Amino acid sequence: MLIGFAVFTGATFNLAQYSVHYFSAASAAAWRFGIAALVMILILRWQKQIKIKIIKAHWKMYILLGIVGIFGFNTFFFLGMQYTSPLNGALIMGTNPLVTALFAYFILKNLITKQQFLGIFFALVGVILVLTQGSLEIVQTLSISKGDLLILSGNVCWSLYGVLGRKYLKGSSSMETTTYTMITGSLCLIVLAAFLPNPQPLSHVTVSAWGAILFMALFTSVLGYLWWNKGMATIGASNTSLFFNLVPVVTMILSILIGAPVSLPQVIGTCLVILGVLTASGFLRLRRKQRVSPSI
Repeated sequence: MLIGFAVFTGATFNLAQYSVHYFSAASAAAWRFGIAALVMILILRWQKQIKIKIIKAHWKMYILLGIVGIFGFNTFFFLGMQYTSPLNGALIMGTNPLVTALFAYFILKNLITKQQFLGIFFALVGVILVLTQGSLEIVQTLSISKGDLLILSGNVCWSLYGVLGRKYLKGSSSMETTTYTMITGSLCLIVLAAFLPNPQPLSHVTVSAWGAILFMALFTSVLGYLWWNKGMATIGASNTSLFFNLVPVVTMILSILIGAPVSLPQVIGTCLVILGVLTASGFLRLRRKQRVSPSI
């Protein structure tokens, strides 16, 4: 599920930058999450999982997480993509596991194990190699701009969304958490979009631009958020956040598919990212235990 989340999010980076040529940042996010929220409500109703007791117990946290994780993250993300390059944005979002691990340490009191630290280190180095292609000149040209600060703010919002949900929504399923936070966030985005004009009138928006919005709504928002919240509930905030490091890897794979050249440092960085995720999530240790267990 988390690998699937990384695939959809990796594609969303490119789709988001394309969509803001036709929509304002708030409008693109509002369309995306308005559609996604409607789909989630239909799914929840179809599965007969709308429980008034759960809503009454957690409505305050649903609103807070909707404002932080949906409205905050996406507003900063779409705005940031207007002022910074995909390289800068992806590199900043690549630090999400570090930010999440810090929040988990202070809020959830989760200790950062040596294995997690090693995995985070591998993944972070891998992300830098993938994005910079091993060129020190590219690293030196990176600067903190308005767009970088916006993406960084979105990064903080995304980390808080996972950690706070993990702490305060233990009685809420991933489906319920995703649906109710998405409703709150989409309503906030719709209000904001009403005050911001689109770069082009809706009648001039192309079919491909609407397709980008629909993909982000159904795959990144509905499936992506569901799988992300399920990961949080299953393997914890710190381990789940490591899969965000796979996003730049997906971007590199998409570049290969469209014929863009790929350098050796990018390939090495991809391997380090995968190694980091497997190490910090405990998968490698789990596999060793499974090989030993039959002889016990």
